[in-house]
Amino acid sequence: LQLKESGGGSVEAGGSLKLSCAASDDPYNRYCMAWFRQPPGKEREAVATINDDGTTTYAEAVKGRFTISKDNAKNTLYLEMNSLKPEDTAMYYCAAEPSRRFFGQRSELRHEVGAYIYWGQGTQVTVSS
Repeated sequence: LQLKESGGGSVEAGGSLKLSCAASDDPYNRYCMAWFRQPPGKEREAVATINDDGTTTYAEAVKGRFTISKDNAKNTLYLEMNSLKPEDTAMYYCAAEPSRRFFGQRSELRHEVGAYIYWGQGTQVTVSS
């Protein structure tokens, strides 16, 4: 499975961006998808996840501002980001993992970098104050 992100860029605080992640195959009936980000000098962290049934989760820092969604017909995952803040500056990555990986496991596993085997190359988001 190949993932390719796009849509990053530079915006001022309060602005919006919409990231896309195109998958090489149709994973959505079988995969859990996620967006992670890695701020400069910091560890990669989960931003939002979406299961193959459409259930979503969000990091506390982005709740109410970011929305994860997917278009099964286009094999594309999205992250709509509103009210951006300078602390949202990071490299944003798309990730995928077969849903069965998470069956019967603690819910926090979906937010862990090590739980995902497929990754995109990342797209940079820079928010200026």
